[in-house]
This record gives sequence, C-alpha cells and structure tokens, in this order.
Amino acid sequence: MFDFNLPAIIANVPALMIGFAFHEFAHAWVADRLGDPTPRSQGRLTLNPFVHLDLFGTLMALLYRFGWAKPVMTNPLYYRGDKRRGQIMVSLAGSIMNFLVAFVVMFIWFVTMLGFESSQWTEILSRVFQATILMNLGLGIFNLLPIPPLDGFGVLSGLLPGRYAPQLKLMEQYGLIILVLLLFTDIVNIVLYPTMSNIFDAYQKIITLILTPFLG
Repeated sequence: MFDFNLPAIIANVPALMIGFAFHEFAHAWVADRLGDPTPRSQGRLTLNPFVHLDLFGTLMALLYRFGWAKPVMTNPLYYRGDKRRGQIMVSLAGSIMNFLVAFVVMFIWFVTMLGFESSQWTEILSRVFQATILMNLGLGIFNLLPIPPLDGFGVLSGLLPGRYAPQLKLMEQYGLIILVLLLFTDIVNIVLYPTMSNIFDAYQKIITLILTPFLG
C-alpha cells in the first residue's frame, strides 16, 4: 500500500504536480464559467501547481497515489441556472479532467516510445509517463469517494434533498477521520487499484486501436 521506493517517489513528483494543477484548475474554470467570481478572485484559475498544493493531501498522494489538493473555494449562489446542478458539475470537473489528462498522457507516451530505441532514457521517460497516468487515474477515482473533503461529497450533497443537510453536516465534521481510516484498510486494494487497472487497460486498448493503422 505504501510506496517508499525513491525512484517511484521522484517520478510521482511531476505526476502529482500535473494531476493536482489540472484537477483544481478544472474546478475553478467550471465555477468561473457558471458565473462564480470566487476562484478567479483567489488566484485559483491557474495551472500553477504550487497555488493548489495541500501539505497532507500531497503526502498522501506521494505515498498512496491517492490524495487531494487545497480545495477551490466556490459560492454556488453565483451559479447561473440550477444551483444544485452547478454544484455537481463543479465537483465532477476535477476528476473528469484527471481522466482526460491520463488518456492524453498515455497517448503521448505510446507515440513517444515509437520514436525511441530502448535505452536508459526510454526507461526514465516511461516511468514518468506511467506515474503521471496512474497518479491522474488515482486522483480522479479517489476524489469521487463521497467523503468530505473529497469531490464525491460535493456530488452527493448536490444529489440529496435538502432534508439531509444535518446528516451531511455531521459527515463534514468527521470526514477527514473517516478518510484516514479508509486509507489504512483494504479499500485501496479492493476498490481503487482494480478500478485504476481496468481504466488503464481500457485506455491502452483504445489507443492501440487508434495507432494500429499507422504502424503498418
């Protein structure tokens, strides 16, 4: 479950920077498009990863490949149209962006490897590419868990009727404790890693189909 392998951690650093930057930018961008000025006013409408990093969430991501960044502050009262639908869209934006980034990086990885002969550099590049893909898949899936402060809780809050507000408020108080406890259970092995593996395999098959006509 832990990964204390130094080369792996080094490869995870750029992977984490990319994953967090695009994840939080997506939240900020969707909220901004819906009419909320809060992310822009707080400087979160940027791909600069250092603006988005959360110390504890970053450590979790480096060690587990599942973590979180500093949440983008939003005000659903500004959202145009249905506020609850807007909340769900903003909450989902980060994970959707991570899945898109993982696919694009895998595509670039495959194309890059076609142009290089096997060498030490290709091994290093492959390690970074793979770490970036896995980090983005991990962030995307992990953040969909319906536990505060993760994005899945924002989706859950947007879906549930207002009468469940007291229960949601209670969950917010203990969300981080629940999250840490889950990290020390088999949830990563039982749910998250298999889901990552399935998406990774699906991406690989799709990209292979796309590139096959050009390999003849």
